[in-house]
Amino acid sequence: MCGIVGLHLRNPELYPRLGELLTGMLCEMGERGSDSAGVAVYGDPTWSPPGHSTVSLLEVPAAQADSLGAVLGEALGAEVTVLPLADTLVVHAPVDTEVLLGAARAAVPTALVAGFGQDVAVLKGVGHPRDLAARYGLAQAQGWQGVGHTRMATESAVNAAGCHPYAVGSDQCLVHNGSFANHATIRRELRAAGVHFDSENDTEVGARFVAHQLASGADVELALKRLCAEFDGFYTLLVSNSDSFAVVRDAIACKPAVVAETDDWVAMASEYRALVGLPGIETAHLFEPEPEVVYAWSR
Repeated sequence: MCGIVGLHLRNPELYPRLGELLTGMLCEMGERGSDSAGVAVYGDPTWSPPGHSTVSLLEVPAAQADSLGAVLGEALGAEVTVLPLADTLVVHAPVDTEVLLGAARAAVPTALVAGFGQDVAVLKGVGHPRDLAARYGLAQAQGWQGVGHTRMATESAVNAAGCHPYAVGSDQCLVHNGSFANHATIRRELRAAGVHFDSENDTEVGARFVAHQLASGADVELALKRLCAEFDGFYTLLVSNSDSFAVVRDAIACKPAVVAETDDWVAMASEYRALVGLPGIETAHLFEPEPEVVYAWSR
């Protein structure tokens, strides 16, 4: 059992409150998963400033963390900022995303890349969601979209690599409540196609599958329809990128999900109680997603 939450803001006047609202949603799901948690925040001007690319890194040795900005700055010939946010180092620089990503991997080959892109910062860690949110300073974050996950591990290790969100494509993110029964088979197929994996977590297989589909030309809706056709199991998925926010459930809608929508925002969560603190929830349109129907919203 895990908890997932997502908030897509339509009203720019709410952008300064994204972190505050997302923190409340995430912490309400703490009882659904208290061993680890993570968030993806789109558009925070400090964590992923305009005109910069951002890479989020985990498991950077302390000896290298202190000098990482200088090392990357010399390699790139540009000013590099490194923000330590709990267990995550958020690195940004005014260079192409692939260039920054390549430099970061060269500088710290053992680090785990938690996320990358121009708009997203991904923070993940082991511990109770409430404690992690405080360490991230999540309540002060701004932006137009956020995704969160609280994990109760069932099939892989409780460590940074096993935490959600899985952000394996540029500005892409996936969180998952449930389990994929045939993830080992699909992992082998993706590896044969040249796809790299960081963990044995079944959710990473779903994230890599979606990223592979998007890279092959599919849009988010088609990628998720193909996932439903290929994957066996019980699941609710929330997938996001810089411009879109999509939800899908398995064929029998085994795992809980509720969506709320107003003119100002769209939100989803594993349980309604995660939504009660949102402004205007009293008049929101509420519904449970139907099985294998892809619901998507765009900026």
